[in-house]
Amino acid sequence: MSDHPGARAEADGIRRFWEGLGLPGLVDVHTHFMPERVLRKVWAYFDALGPLTGGVEWPITYREEEDERAALLREFGVRAFTAMLYPHKPGMARWLNGWAAGFAGRTPDSLHTATLFPEPGVAGYVREAVEAGARVFKAHVQVGAYDPADEALDAAWGLLAEAGVPVVIHCGSGPAPGKHTGPGPVARVLARHPRLRLVVAHMGMPEYEDFLDLAQRYGEVRLDTTMAFTDFSERMAPFPRQSLPRLAALGDRVLLGTDFPNIPYPYLHQLHALERLDLGEEWLRAVCHDNAARLFGLPG
Repeated sequence: MSDHPGARAEADGIRRFWEGLGLPGLVDVHTHFMPERVLRKVWAYFDALGPLTGGVEWPITYREEEDERAALLREFGVRAFTAMLYPHKPGMARWLNGWAAGFAGRTPDSLHTATLFPEPGVAGYVREAVEAGARVFKAHVQVGAYDPADEALDAAWGLLAEAGVPVVIHCGSGPAPGKHTGPGPVARVLARHPRLRLVVAHMGMPEYEDFLDLAQRYGEVRLDTTMAFTDFSERMAPFPRQSLPRLAALGDRVLLGTDFPNIPYPYLHQLHALERLDLGEEWLRAVCHDNAARLFGLPG
């Protein structure tokens, strides 16, 4: 059992949640594993209330070593999770992808994750990552400060659409807007690549309704729940209650994401936040496990 304070009680609570739904566990499409020196810099940025945090105090709840963090997810009953990593400048993505391939090799319950950046050679290293077994990509428009509709990425998006590899993309303007955040740039990408399996991180916070529109327009667009509906996010960017019926109707394309370990509250709170939406057990089962299991072809 983990040394994390309260780990046993939290793990028990999380297991009661998914066992009560009759699930074999959880699938979390938005967890962060990256080279330790990179992750430490991310944590330092949160500690310093960097501009992209929206100036909001953001204590990191799970500040453990890599092995300990993976062990915690297993104790929680997370059957599969990702290594969401991303470059903030050119020349990083290929190196990060090499690290991520190694992480996937030593962490069989992780979904092999890769990333990209608008730069010369991007289509080549994206193809290499897919051929090496990458099952999901991460794109971070806010941190990378790039336009996802940049022509430099066009061939890469086309390749990923053809391969059917999902891309978890932080493109909403929360917690702080960027030059290229919001629904417009992503809409331009989808107009060119309508079969691209984009998973909009954080439900597109705070432009929730605009990204629900895109999901209704494009059958391969999905949304992840990362930090949405929690007390922390509801204070900053509340989900519009009038859109709950739309969220319910899209129940087959909403995926559990949490942002573990970089969250300012316990993991269990994300699950309770979904439960209190009162959209029913069928919706919860789909969101917390079945939709992602189907997307990634996980065994039953």
